[in-house]
Amino acid sequence: MIKSELVSRIAAQNPHLYQRDVENIVNTILDKITEALANGDRVELRGFGAFSVKARDARIGRNPRTGEKVAVDKKSVPFFKTGKEMRERLNPDSDQA
Repeated sequence: MIKSELVSRIAAQNPHLYQRDVENIVNTILDKITEALANGDRVELRGFGAFSVKARDARIGRNPRTGEKVAVDKKSVPFFKTGKEMRERLNPDSDQA
């Protein structure tokens, strides 16, 4: 699902809201999550999951086309871990301990 589909679905479920207002709400939420991750914070949405930032060390990689070795700088990447409730809804038959 892309952001425009999310906005459309939320607007359809809430006919008392204008679509542009729903779009502003979704954009604000995503902007706040992005801002928190940029500050190194963790964002947890109960029942959905948690967003965090993981640091990746510098390494030597390979150019897949030429096979040439390439230096890859250290970087921070966003990471998402699903919440327990989300996993249970996606895997209803699973017997996880």
